[in-house]
Amino acid sequence: MSEKIDNYYKTVDFKRYSSIHIGGVKEVLVINEIGDYPDFHIIGRGNNLLISPNCEKKFAILGEEFDYIKDENDKLYVGCATSSGKLLTYTRKNDIANLEFLAKLPGNLGGLVKMNAGLKEWEIFNYIDSIKTKDGYIKKESIDFSYRQTKIDTIIYEVVFYKTKGFSQDRQNDFTKMRDNQPQIASAGSCFKNPKGDFAGRLIEAVGLKGYRVGDMEFSNTHANFLVNHGSGTFDEATTLINLAKEKVKKEFNIELETEIIIFE
Repeated sequence: MSEKIDNYYKTVDFKRYSSIHIGGVKEVLVINEIGDYPDFHIIGRGNNLLISPNCEKKFAILGEEFDYIKDENDKLYVGCATSSGKLLTYTRKNDIANLEFLAKLPGNLGGLVKMNAGLKEWEIFNYIDSIKTKDGYIKKESIDFSYRQTKIDTIIYEVVFYKTKGFSQDRQNDFTKMRDNQPQIASAGSCFKNPKGDFAGRLIEAVGLKGYRVGDMEFSNTHANFLVNHGSGTFDEATTLINLAKEKVKKEFNIELETEIIIFE
């Protein structure tokens, strides 16, 4: 049996670590023990984060102890430091259905569960049995979740999936194609949640902001709901664009755009 790994700190440069390539250098706690860490914000792989270089909040990631997949009977037990790619590969090799939508959906399981990630009607909570927190296992039915959000205010250490046979390569190919319209340069994924019955990208384009640029930050010409960094984009440039989009869409359509990106001032 391998020796248990303790918690430790590591230095993270968010300009390199976060997918949008913005942020300062911070000491981040690597958590390898289940416990209560109320002062820390879990950042996963930094795929949907916009962090100010001046932010003084404390950040943490789950460590190696939570990077695992256990296949037992009719369930999959997955540590929340496990990457989406690792789980997708496992399901393909073991002919397990329903998680094909993880194709080209970056991040660790903890972050994907926290934001109920997915693609259109395919959401991760559709296939979850329960999650594990410091208080033990919590059944899905006891969790308040909806489109692209959950009301989970504690660290998720493990997610338990129902297991169904029948991995579909065709379905994975379809999901990959759906994501081919997304820009391939630095971004934090979808900037805004889709309002009910509409699309954030359509609204941003309708108010003339598709391809609109401030400094090195831009609402992508490829997909208007992606805020992309052309190289040296800053936190201030990003928030200027986000606030501009909110203001214009509110004025034109009376719709309050809600960010899908998590912003730390």
